[in-house]
Amino acid sequence: MAKPYSQDLRDRVMAAIDGGAKAYGIAPLFRVSVSYIYKALMRRRTTGDTTAHQSGAAPQRRLTGHEEALRRRLADHPDMTLAELQVWLSAERGVKASVGCLWNTLKRLEMSLKKSQRGRPSRTGRTSPRPARSGVPARAH
Repeated sequence: MAKPYSQDLRDRVMAAIDGGAKAYGIAPLFRVSVSYIYKALMRRRTTGDTTAHQSGAAPQRRLTGHEEALRRRLADHPDMTLAELQVWLSAERGVKASVGCLWNTLKRLEMSLKKSQRGRPSRTGRTSPRPARSGVPARAH
């Protein structure tokens, strides 16, 4: 995000305009845009203010303040899916969050989403097809 112009530069631009210079003449001299000069003049006319205003801060995260509850819930129920966690948050904590928001929050908190194996692996066959050999046409089934 760009930084606001310094107050010194703002004062010099306004002094040049007050001295009778034109916006198109002083914009290249001070390395500012003509649009900035006109906006600063309009703001000075309407409010009398020429200082820089604080730029907008990043929005607060939706799950701020719920991180510890998430940690406890996942410690008690390690196999919980994101959808189940979403339902729990809505019902118990009154917070609506998307699956993506939950995913990003858990990633930021460095919490694993690995699920335990519920069943034994297959003993009868492969679960993935063999990779094709290069240069050999595929067989028709």
